[in-house]
Amino acid sequence: MVTIAYQGEPGSNSAAAARDLYPGSRDLPCTTFEQALEAVTLGTADLAVIPMDNSAAGRVADVHHLLPDSGLSIIAEYFLPIRFDLMGVADASLDDVRCVRSHVHALGQCRKIIREGGWQTLVSDDTAGAAREVAELGDPRHAALAPPGAAALYGLKVLRSGVEDTHDNTTRFVVLSRDAQLPEVTGEPMMTSLFFSVRNIPSALYKALGGFSSNAVNITKIESYQVGAGLAASRFYIEIEGHPDESRVALALEELRFFSSEVRFMGVYPGHAHRAAEGA
Repeated sequence: MVTIAYQGEPGSNSAAAARDLYPGSRDLPCTTFEQALEAVTLGTADLAVIPMDNSAAGRVADVHHLLPDSGLSIIAEYFLPIRFDLMGVADASLDDVRCVRSHVHALGQCRKIIREGGWQTLVSDDTAGAAREVAELGDPRHAALAPPGAAALYGLKVLRSGVEDTHDNTTRFVVLSRDAQLPEVTGEPMMTSLFFSVRNIPSALYKALGGFSSNAVNITKIESYQVGAGLAASRFYIEIEGHPDESRVALALEELRFFSSEVRFMGVYPGHAHRAAEGA
């Protein structure tokens, strides 16, 4: 049986993504992202399912800082539609609510109902953990923003369902493994993720990325991160459409390497069907 590590508690969105990807697997809930990655590194878990970014709240910052030095590789991606219910204890009503608990990203994805209610917010480690905390408190003034399944799991009542700000709210997860995989070029849509640091010369970033333009390679994501206390060096994370063994991608990567002091691949994996649907 495959063991899947994820950050959060049973009933969280990460748990749902792990269940969708690997039905019947053994869960290994972890308190932090670092613990989930370490579980795979140490062999306690076979794989980790980790959120990378959300369509409403943006990137999950901690993950991008942890990935380069984790020694793990991305082998798959998964897009999960995100739904949130506002839930409280059995005898609570919407009028009782004074404080809402959830993960910081969930609070950012449900700003409208929080603003309408004028409620105080408290940050929890994850969404399902917020539901558990509300159940343990037993106070009708406290409510949680959590995935729909968490209400039944923790014995709570749904005060209002579907409270996310946007109907197309989606989180992208990646699957991380100790063993890097390089799928064959089959003509199917592929994604390549990598980190790089440019050389300290004028226009280095412009020149490093020029090969992607001249070889018609689409960059779907680019993000920068400061490295070290001096804040002088920057590391970039990019995701591109294509496989490193395709000639056009190989030429683009050759130019990237020439203008970079470091290039580190994070994974080559099939593009999820959500990408094609979104493009259409």
